[in-house]
Amino acid sequence: MSKQTIIPEEVIMSKIYEVRDQKIMLDRDLATLYQVETKQLKRQVRRNIERFPEDFMFELTQEEFDDLRSQIGTSNQPNGNPGWGGTRYTQMAFTEQGVSMLSSVLNSKTAIRINIHIIRIFTRMREMLLTQKDLLLEMEEIRKKVSGQDEKIALVFSYLKQFIKEKEIPRKKIGFK
Repeated sequence: MSKQTIIPEEVIMSKIYEVRDQKIMLDRDLATLYQVETKQLKRQVRRNIERFPEDFMFELTQEEFDDLRSQIGTSNQPNGNPGWGGTRYTQMAFTEQGVSMLSSVLNSKTAIRINIHIIRIFTRMREMLLTQKDLLLEMEEIRKKVSGQDEKIALVFSYLKQFIKEKEIPRKKIGFK
């Protein structure tokens, strides 16, 4: 990957999942983005495990991994041959802080550059979520103001109907003939 090559945001965003109510990225996806082998990434993390507390990185349980695998559609065995493909070890899940910490243990220029790009995307996603939350709160306020208006509108229509009926009653004309 040259310095000019930037991974599209959509590619990175498609590799961000939600597990345990946290936005995470998997070790294998990060390794692909950083252009290192997954085992090298894991080795560096394990060598520097004190930099990765539970809120930075955690290992997925088998149930979480199965749920994720069904979401992202990975295949275990190509052509039905056992022993091919699939993940043999538990996956590491990195939160935004964990992804940030990875730049300190992976010292390649590519890893640092991609890491900055990923952190910017995480930040942009957080800003979009906050904006969305604000919009939802405003919509809720509008809904509260509008609720109960149906009865008032129905009352206005009933008055209008009465007014129209009163107009239909023939009246004696007043004035010059």
